Amino acid sequence: MTEQTIFQHLQDFAEHFEPPAPFSPHVEISNGQIVMMMSPSGAHDLNAGRITRQLSDQVAEGLFAYTGDIEHPLAQKMRRPDVIVVEEAAMKTSGAIAAEAVALVVEVVSPSNPENDYVDKVRDYPVMGIPHYVIVDPRDSTCLHLWEPKAGEYENKVHYRFGDKIQVGDWVIDTGALHPYAQTADDQ
Repeated sequence: MTEQTIFQHLQDFAEHFEPPAPFSPHVEISNGQIVMMMSPSGAHDLNAGRITRQLSDQVAEGLFAYTGDIEHPLAQKMRRPDVIVVEEAAMKTSGAIAAEAVALVVEVVSPSNPENDYVDKVRDYPVMGIPHYVIVDPRDSTCLHLWEPKAGEYENKVHYRFGDKIQVGDWVIDTGALHPYAQTADDQ
């Protein structure tokens, strides 16, 4: 089987796969594997929703901020970011959105699997040609902005703390509106 055929096979399988609880019906494809995603928490979705709202108020005509599947068949990757800014014209598809139409990806780190955002997606998104990638980490109230993909990795990065304003291209993400994850008695 060629690599392209393997990716198509995984896509076909993923479309018909309905994982049992506690998994969401969304899967991702990376490194020749299907990655099953846990259902996010309310705290996770609150932060993703606040970022989406901020970006929706700023994007120009012809762009849209939301969440959805993105793919890059040649890179054999399909991901479902928490927030994307994408060309509206690219959304007129029955499948995943072409990664080439995505201007920004934001991921809110899950407490159960931070490596997915900090390792796997830092590897995948520049290969997919995503110009800006922002990691929001409510575990420690930090953010990381990576941009300018070149030769399969990001050339630039800047670290932030909650309360900072992150300039991402033409947009600003005000992290003062974000909430850290609640700490348990063991964490204090």
